[in-house]
This record gives sequence, structure tokens and C-alpha cells, in this order.
Amino acid sequence: MRSDSGESTTAPSALSLSAVWGCVNLLAGTQASLPIEVFRPDRSGQRVLARDHRLYRILHDSPNFDQTAVDFWEFMAASLELYGNAYARIERNAGAVASLHPIIPDLVKVRRLANGDLEYRWSEEGKSFVATSSEVLHIRGFGGNPLGGLSTLQFARHALGLARAVDRAAGNTFRNGLRPSGVLTFDKFLTADQRKTAHNELLAQFVGAANSGKPMVLEGGTKWEQLTISPEDAQMLESRSFSVEELCRFFGVPPFMIGHTEKVSGWGTSLKEQTIGFQKFVLRRRLKRIEQALMKQLLTAFERANGYVIEFNLEGLLRGDSEARSDFYQSALNNGWMTINEVRALENMPPVAGGDVPRMQMQNVPLTAQISKLPIEQAGQQQLPAKDETR
Repeated sequence: MRSDSGESTTAPSALSLSAVWGCVNLLAGTQASLPIEVFRPDRSGQRVLARDHRLYRILHDSPNFDQTAVDFWEFMAASLELYGNAYARIERNAGAVASLHPIIPDLVKVRRLANGDLEYRWSEEGKSFVATSSEVLHIRGFGGNPLGGLSTLQFARHALGLARAVDRAAGNTFRNGLRPSGVLTFDKFLTADQRKTAHNELLAQFVGAANSGKPMVLEGGTKWEQLTISPEDAQMLESRSFSVEELCRFFGVPPFMIGHTEKVSGWGTSLKEQTIGFQKFVLRRRLKRIEQALMKQLLTAFERANGYVIEFNLEGLLRGDSEARSDFYQSALNNGWMTINEVRALENMPPVAGGDVPRMQMQNVPLTAQISKLPIEQAGQQQLPAKDETR
């Protein structure tokens, strides 16, 4: 795809820009690092982890023989960010999903058949493939079209091309341009010996960090003129900074999260506030898109009707923040919605005796229970004596 600047926009050329690399690396790496888990309802209707489900090992551990779960989901997430689509060939065994094999997105052509089904065609490693929607996992990016999401490479091609053109111009300037620190001007033409002497004397006495700040003695009408950066070069550097912010808008990533800290973040200053903001405004819709695609295309209609769900475990975002994890566990234990052994399991610690019983703080008791020392249920019904109005 050709941009207005004349630069061709492809995935390799886009990723050669540090801002694009930072955004895609951050988004894909964060999503891939979160564990995907399968849940089912138990007899009491409570949701429990379905480790024995056939999809748990595929989604959580290893989707195919060659890749780990992180490898696979990082590729799928990066495909969504760049191309707006992520594809994987579904290999089945007796109708059940046996493995998932990723497909390079720009190789796939999608069309609607006369019977309403979607057909996928692509060629890879000398083989041609034709498959239907039951044989291909298709995760769509922003756009919502059944045939595919909107490609960031296509819609951001002008911004990507401009950023690439500015980088190329900067490289050519410093490769071919003259960048001396200053100029010596002489009243008369120098002889070859005089020119050689002036050059050697300057290099010997004034070049290098050790000679920084030494006074220079000039004679015979010689003048020294300090060179500064030109307005054109200064504007080029400012354009490079603007390109970072422009590309971050396409990916929905705050510039400070990829190391561009010229402007203050509006997401708070603590790691906890920034993590919550990143989760709410950037990650949530991406993870929800993947979860719903997996449930729709990999779970059977019977499993969906009976409450089976596939979700990312967002608690993985707190692994690097011990204070946030401590607050989270304290709230869970004090309010009784987690047990001690559940918390210990998340921290890879063995269970303890009595740790499977939920507990709750009971400090909010009636005042009369402290006055009369009666049981709480009786003290709550006891009436205080009426106030004597005759005094």
C-alpha cells in the first residue's frame, strides 16, 4: 500500500518504526501473558475451573506441537493489531478440537458463499487451502464486518508513511550532510601548508572531551562562527515526536507506556492506577473480542447452553505489584468471597488445614451487645430505657 508520502506501507516497514514496535509489542505481549481458562458450572451452579476440558490444554498450555500458548497468542494479537484479523486453522479429531495452527493474515482471502457460509482461501508452504468457518478460527478486529475487521496498516498508511519518510530524511541528513560544530573564516586564501597546519592544530588542541572549554587563540583576522541546528532540522525532530503520538492514537496506547514521556499521563501516577486505566480503556475490549470468538467458534452449542465460558485471567496483571495483590487478597478474605486456600493456590503455596472455609469480619455489631453482653441476636432486639422528660 502506497501512502501520500510515497512510502510503501507493509508490516515490516511499519514495525521498523519504534512507536509501532512499542505499541504492538506492548499489546500483544500483555494479552499473551494472561492465562486463558475454561470454566463450567458445578452441581450447585457455581462456576469452577474446567481443567479436564479438551480446550483447556490447547488454549492455556499449547495450541499446537510447535508453539507455547504465549507464542501463539502473541502472534494472534499482533495480527489483530496490524491487519485487523487473526486466523488459525482448526485441526479436529472425531469432531473435537485437537490443535490450532496460526495463519499469516495477509495470505487469507475471505468470501461469502451462496449458501451463506464463509470460505477461506490461502496458500502456505507450497500448499493451497480451502476451508469453511467450521475449520478456521477467525478473530475479527475493530470494524465488526463478518468478512473481517479493519486493517490498521491500511487506515494508518499515511501516518505510517509520513513517519517512515521523516526517519529516512533524518538518516540521509546525518549520512550525507555536513555537520561541523563551527567554521573558521580567514581574510585571505590559505596555502596548502597553512591549511594543513590549521587543520592539524585544531584537531590536536581542541577536539575531544579532554580539550572541552579550552580557549582558542586566533590571529591574522581569523574568525570563529559557532554552528547551531537549523530551523528545518529542528522542525524535522519535532515531526518525529509528533509521529509517535499520532501512531499511538491508532493503537489506542498512551505514549508514556512505550517510553514517550514528553507529556504527562492523565491516568494517574501510581502503577495501580495506570494498570487499571490500561485494563479498562485498552485491554478490555480486545480481550472480550477474543473471548467471544473462542466461545462462539470452539465451544459446542450444548456447552454454551450449559454455562461453559472461556475467559482471560486478569489477575495476572497484578503479578508484578505485590502491594496491589495484597490489597486484593485482603479484600477477598475479609469479605468472604475467597478462601485462604484459594489465595494460597494463586501464590503457588500448598493448602492448609481449615483453609477451605470462607470467613467474614464481624466487627459491625449492635452497641447494645457491648453494653449488656447479650448475644448479638438478642441485643439487637433489646430496647434502651426511655428518656425521663420530668428532669
